[in-house]
Amino acid sequence: MSGSVKTMGVLTIVTLVAVTAYTVALGSNGWLWFGWVVLGLTTLGTAATQEN
Repeated sequence: MSGSVKTMGVLTIVTLVAVTAYTVALGSNGWLWFGWVVLGLTTLGTAATQEN
């Protein structure tokens, strides 16, 4: 796994923590969760293409 995929993975986890904290503190925001899902899918797609 390349360094860029690891960086994206860490960014995805950090973003999940931030979005969860925002949701707990201020209430849910659908756009933040949508953005996180897109980031997660992009990370998975990048990881899948890097392994081949």
